[in-house]
Amino acid sequence: MSPSWKQPCRPVVPPSRPWPAADADHLLVTAAQMAELETQLFASGLPVEALMEKAALAISARLLASAGTDGAGLIAPGQGVLVLVGPGHNGGDGLVIARELQLAGIRVRIWSPFERHKPLTAAHLRHALWLGIPRLELAPEPGDPAVWIDALFGIGQRRAPDESLQTLLEARQSLRPGALLAVDGPTGLCADSGRLLGQGGATAARTWSIGLIKRGFIQDTALARVGQLERIDLGLPPRLLAGLRDSVPRALAGADGPTAPWPRLDPAAAKYDRGRLLVVAGSRRFRGATNLALAGASASGCGSLRAALPRELVENLWMVHPEVVLAAELGATAAGGLDLAGLAAVAFDRLDAILLGPGLGGSEDRFALPDPPSSDDAIWQRLQAFAGLLVLDADGLNRLARRCTQVLGSDPSGKGASVDGAAGWLRQRGGPTWITPHAAEFARLFPALQGLEPLDAALEAARSSGASVLLKGARTVVAAADGRCWQLLAAAPQAARAGLGDVLAGYAAGRGAQAQSTASADGSLLAAVALAHAQAGLACLERLGPGGISPQAVAAELRRF
Repeated sequence: MSPSWKQPCRPVVPPSRPWPAADADHLLVTAAQMAELETQLFASGLPVEALMEKAALAISARLLASAGTDGAGLIAPGQGVLVLVGPGHNGGDGLVIARELQLAGIRVRIWSPFERHKPLTAAHLRHALWLGIPRLELAPEPGDPAVWIDALFGIGQRRAPDESLQTLLEARQSLRPGALLAVDGPTGLCADSGRLLGQGGATAARTWSIGLIKRGFIQDTALARVGQLERIDLGLPPRLLAGLRDSVPRALAGADGPTAPWPRLDPAAAKYDRGRLLVVAGSRRFRGATNLALAGASASGCGSLRAALPRELVENLWMVHPEVVLAAELGATAAGGLDLAGLAAVAFDRLDAILLGPGLGGSEDRFALPDPPSSDDAIWQRLQAFAGLLVLDADGLNRLARRCTQVLGSDPSGKGASVDGAAGWLRQRGGPTWITPHAAEFARLFPALQGLEPLDAALEAARSSGASVLLKGARTVVAAADGRCWQLLAAAPQAARAGLGDVLAGYAAGRGAQAQSTASADGSLLAAVALAHAQAGLACLERLGPGGISPQAVAAELRRF
């Protein structure tokens, strides 16, 4: 073995710290988990009234702070407020808000279409009426010019609201979009799944999540209904949160970037000790995927970058990516996809990581999942035995899914695939594996998990396969095989463009190669990659505008991380 390709010495790395911190800013909970925390607080002696006042006063302060004279706040001067009051403690929150706004001189009305209220809410209602706050007898007109504050049900919703209420709230959004604010969740939206409980409900310009962030509020299906999400801190004691630290997903935001668990490399390490990555990407039809994946990999800063690519791109490689070493020229399959047989000549043992998948193609209809050529058999066996990090993306995932389906259908005895398909193949891997599917690719890999919410689906896929799973979406989810899970709080919607996934895959593989060169690529690093990619998109949006979030711009921005 050439000295320049020696196996790097692996320095002792301190045990990885939990990331991000298990505090109120990061824990994602269900409605039941939040209710249990409140129950523990009340059992400790804290009055229910105290918690209600704390939450509602915090929201009131935000409303009053934004009710300036420039008309840019949540409440325009002279606009007025209508509070929709439910029968439970969410309605009580709304009544405290109504009280505070009334005392501050804002014109307030209330509407509560319920005959009975919980005792504390009923007491606040009596006080609101005593203060002279008008109570509507009939349902408000959906085009009412006031700002509506939805305090009807919050996270306590278990069934769809009354049809007349659904109709009213849908009409409100149609006639007065952006003029409704929600207290602990828009009416009609499940706080656990982020899905509508019925056929309609409220659409909020802003939603206040009280205490902790409810997991349903950041799911893709909820984003249009939730609007801008803001957590209302209750000062929950750390001892109360301790029981959740290892059992709930964690939210990731831009502030978590500086503490991300990036690989700690020896400052004296040479290039081959800073991550050795092979990128296998592109095809005759999808030539751009090669360059985009390599751009992402180069932005990661990995020390040695090699590529196995279509013959059509070999001649110009040095002009586009002069830092990349050609590892293999690959031909095309009969269907036009990349033929992996040429990888037989590549020494996998001299690599820390392999990326397989962006733009591999295969047929005129790439989603038809054409039969992989039989010459791929030996390559897939080598990939399974590879001791480094394997990153599978796009058509790499599609080929694996199809391969396992074919093998199981024709020969249940195996040839490298187990009786549970792709999950079995991944479990038998000789090293760590990262997979980066979007929803359709995920469904092909794990058909039995269809119907699960993204957090649950990613977690179960990671546990069953042993791989770290990055499930792409408007709010991407990352799950590790040991049960840890992360979800992004923010991303630029304009980043949903062709080619951004290729950049992400290359960047992930490069960062993973660096980690693998020192210790082992952990699932938390994949979560850090997802966060960096999302933050790069947001930075491009701010600096270049919506049209500026191109794959090339995001790759360039990633060099800053």
